[in-house]
Amino acid sequence: MYRRTTAWVRSLLGIVVIGLLAMIAPLAAPLAHADDTHPAQGKHYVIGTDTTFAPFEMRDPKTGQMVGIDMDLIRAIAKDQGFTIDIKSLGFDAAVQALKAGQVDAVMAGMSITDERKKTLDFTDGYFESGLQVAVAKGSSITSLDGLKGQRVAVKNGTAGADYAKSIAAQYGFSTVSFTDTSNMINDVKVGNSAAFIDDYPVVLYGIQQGSGMQVVGDKVKGNSYGVAVQKGQDAELVQAFNLGLAEMKSDGSYDSLVGKYLGTGLAVANDTDKPAQGKHYVIGTDTTFAPFEMRDPKTGEMVGIDMDLIRAIAKDQGFTIDIKSLGFDAAVQALKAGQVDAVMAGMSITDERKKTLDFTDGYFESGLQVAVAEGSSIASLDDLKGKKVAVKNGTAGADYAKSISGQYGFTTTSFSDTSNMINDVKVGNSAAFIDDYPVVLYGIQQGSGMQVVGDKVKGNSYGVAVNKGQHPELVQAFNIGLNNLKASGQYQTINETYLGSTATQRDGFWQILRQSLPSMLRGLGTTVLATACALLGATVLGLVFGMFKVGGNRVLRFLANTYVNIFRGTPLLVQLFFIYFTVPPLLTKLVGHHVGLGAFTAGVLALGLNAGAYMTEIVRGGIQSVDPGQLEAARSLGLSYGTSMRKVVVPQAVKIATPSFINQFIITLKDTSLVAVIGLAELTYQGQQIIATNLRSELWFVIGLLYFIVIMALTWLSNLVDRKVNK
Repeated sequence: MYRRTTAWVRSLLGIVVIGLLAMIAPLAAPLAHADDTHPAQGKHYVIGTDTTFAPFEMRDPKTGQMVGIDMDLIRAIAKDQGFTIDIKSLGFDAAVQALKAGQVDAVMAGMSITDERKKTLDFTDGYFESGLQVAVAKGSSITSLDGLKGQRVAVKNGTAGADYAKSIAAQYGFSTVSFTDTSNMINDVKVGNSAAFIDDYPVVLYGIQQGSGMQVVGDKVKGNSYGVAVQKGQDAELVQAFNLGLAEMKSDGSYDSLVGKYLGTGLAVANDTDKPAQGKHYVIGTDTTFAPFEMRDPKTGEMVGIDMDLIRAIAKDQGFTIDIKSLGFDAAVQALKAGQVDAVMAGMSITDERKKTLDFTDGYFESGLQVAVAEGSSIASLDDLKGKKVAVKNGTAGADYAKSISGQYGFTTTSFSDTSNMINDVKVGNSAAFIDDYPVVLYGIQQGSGMQVVGDKVKGNSYGVAVNKGQHPELVQAFNIGLNNLKASGQYQTINETYLGSTATQRDGFWQILRQSLPSMLRGLGTTVLATACALLGATVLGLVFGMFKVGGNRVLRFLANTYVNIFRGTPLLVQLFFIYFTVPPLLTKLVGHHVGLGAFTAGVLALGLNAGAYMTEIVRGGIQSVDPGQLEAARSLGLSYGTSMRKVVVPQAVKIATPSFINQFIITLKDTSLVAVIGLAELTYQGQQIIATNLRSELWFVIGLLYFIVIMALTWLSNLVDRKVNK
């Protein structure tokens, strides 16, 4: 009985314990989880900040509360991460001293993250990419840094602006005077004690927007990121919580909205114009196959992607119009230098080398590089690439990176013009790996490219829009303004998420892709047939004229015909195409004194026609010389003139003899139209490149080849029919 009672009591106690655990579990779970997602939950921090550093920290005149980008950001992150804050507006110098003295837990005051500061402080991730700007009073005679010689420049204590001023003071011959805040620097310039001041560019532009009476001088100088600082080794959970909250705000678009609240139109107002490129028209060169940044929609044939959607949205926002030319990366850069396009937007990395000859907009995408191999490959690291071949794309940061590490890892490189060709080269085993921009690699994997990444992503440069040095500054400015506005409205985030969002794209079946792509292929086929017809029409005329010159008795005409034939048969068609498209327009522009441009169709038809005309000339010459000379002598003996004898007697026989050669040349010219894809003519091969680059289904080349085969067979049948009718 005692044992049964004891057992009953134990059972009852067990039930009570289980019940208590069940009640406590929901309460305990958040606490256990807090270290993972909310490391600073429930804690309180004192945040030191500046007093007057608009638009990052400033006091609302109505409420007296500290507001601005920094203030709104730290409050939003504190709410998201479950900690509380007390903001102390001390001034920059005093806030840093208070941090070191333990009076505040952190400083958030537009503080640039520098190597020097990192020796004694720990920083969060950067929350704003800043830069420095020199400004003078509106209407000042100082138009460049050279005008500062012998003058005094105001700077703010302990800032990156002060360091920058110190680094260039000797070069430009000015002295500096220090202040504790921006408003005092501006006032010192206003009263004429200082000729200029240097501050962070968003602060300068916000001040101009608010009517500070200043204007910028010179270009913005790239600066460091802003971060929140804590004492070395202390408050690590605050740093972690800030980074988590910042990442979440960037992902949901609230960060862009917050920044846009203060800087939405600041860039526009800075130069006394809202839309510097309004009403203008620009030709934008781009790549052909660089998904997800530029690619062709298989249904509509229109260029789409991050770059394309972004430039169209900015053009609409800023009131200018654009014409997009899909040329390929190399050809687009050449077209820019030749003046065929006004700008290039093709996922182009902003590098110091390129900045020597090109001007760039602000970066619109932070990229990086990634090595990839075929799925299931035995290559697990870069060390395994020794003795292998790696595919790269011409003139890109990926090619530069491959070159820089090829000696270390012992591989060689091979170059291609687009991503799809690199992937196909890896698929067939010619290359062991390829290197491309990481969003391109990841997008390809998402689309079922059959690739997998190897190694970590390599940090890359920002993408920017390029213009020729010193040209179209209004387009650069308008792009920067529009980009800022799109970020403020959240549209920038939406565009990126359309192509790089978390929802994976389902890989369509072959027949579904074929149904979607066939209209674009047929449009390309129509362009191929039209270009061939126009080129053959011109080639036939040239062949007849120069063919007659070659068999005639006039030495000058014979010399001209021989020169023409030797030039166009002695150089590759691709070289002729590039010469006509890229070199001839600048020469004509210099000759006539105003801009002359050649479209891709015109340049393609000219190149094909001139090239085919040289071969037609030899066909005509051979046909005429194959006619028995006695035929001409007999016609002349009957009293016919030389011209009549040739037209009535010799040429008809020559045409009959040369007909098979003419048909062969027609077919060759039709196939040669595929080369015109390199300058962006949307013929059949070009359309195929676009479609395959988007869905990475290389088997579509079979369909494209089949379309060529059908057309060539139809052309052959038609030519033979005409031959039988005319020459029977």
